[in-house]
Amino acid sequence: MRVGILGGGQLALMTAEAAPALGVEVVVLEREAGSPAGLVTEELVGDWRDVGARAALADRVDLVTLENEFVDAAALEWFVERGCPVYPGPAAIRLIQDKLSQKQALAAVGLPVAYFRAVESSADVLAAGEELGWPLMLKARRNGYDGYGNALVASAADAEAAVARLGGGTSAGGPGGLYVEQMVPFAAELAVIVARGRAGDIVAYPVVETVQRDHICHEVVAPARVSSEVAAAARATAVGAVTATGSVGVVGVELFLLADGRVLVNELAPRPHNSGHYSIEGCRTSQFANHLLGVLGRPLGPSDLVAPAAAMVNLLGTLSGPAAPRLGPMPPDSFAHIYGKRQVRPGRKMGHVTALGASPEEALARAREAAAAVSW
Repeated sequence: MRVGILGGGQLALMTAEAAPALGVEVVVLEREAGSPAGLVTEELVGDWRDVGARAALADRVDLVTLENEFVDAAALEWFVERGCPVYPGPAAIRLIQDKLSQKQALAAVGLPVAYFRAVESSADVLAAGEELGWPLMLKARRNGYDGYGNALVASAADAEAAVARLGGGTSAGGPGGLYVEQMVPFAAELAVIVARGRAGDIVAYPVVETVQRDHICHEVVAPARVSSEVAAAARATAVGAVTATGSVGVVGVELFLLADGRVLVNELAPRPHNSGHYSIEGCRTSQFANHLLGVLGRPLGPSDLVAPAAAMVNLLGTLSGPAAPRLGPMPPDSFAHIYGKRQVRPGRKMGHVTALGASPEEALARAREAAAAVSW
């Protein structure tokens, strides 16, 4: 089987690296030559918005998947109409990529989410603040990631500037492109990778803790240092969320843990997720392998940890210029993944390290030591 991926970044790279062991070939479609995935697999240069580029990919593959949720559902429908299946399907992507629709779908089946409301103007934000209380988080319905598309509204005085910052309600291509959520006083951020097959079969990975700084994931610890009751609730909530969207393949489910032990769904990403990178060395089947197995309709692999604990630390750029990674001595049971990006800039995800350990604390200490051994 030959799988096409729309996008050639680090997620496509790691998916392509998992493919040979499954007897799968990968072809990526990327706008510029020299993408990270292009280092290890066939790369077509073109934009998914261009019909010719889509046709070139469809002619080369048996099915298509994607490495981010920002591809227009209409472009995915084009593949399906041409006879080239797409997983996750256009309907699931259309639902998930609109974060307001995503929240509405989760709430409709009784899953716990923060209070939210669609808004179109600063007056709407003020009305929501009066009802829900301040502060609020204003969000673009589409195309937000790593904090982009979010604006904190601490009080009524911030409403007009926050709406203007996010495009005045046009982030979804017209009025109504924004929504607000009540701020959640969470005690920790959790995540669960859920793999779902074409027949609806599901495998959930261990619940992990994530540490975010400036809206970017910095560290992940598996398993999360929470009670068995919290872990069970988090996994059940994540599985319910993925089932509600009908997505196929791997979905990253971000959750908030409240001080009273309840969990709320933050948002979903219908593709391999930063919080699951530890699974490459840390689990019996990586999230990337299970993504391929899921979209191909094959049986999913087991997701249990191969060691008592695992951890991941992202390698983020601290300067601007050509990338020249250098690796120093690494601690035992640690592994470096460099993404092959040609340019480094502050905050850009350039790679990650993982580590195994006898405890979450040991794994995290090793991962931090390994991250310190990498420079640019």
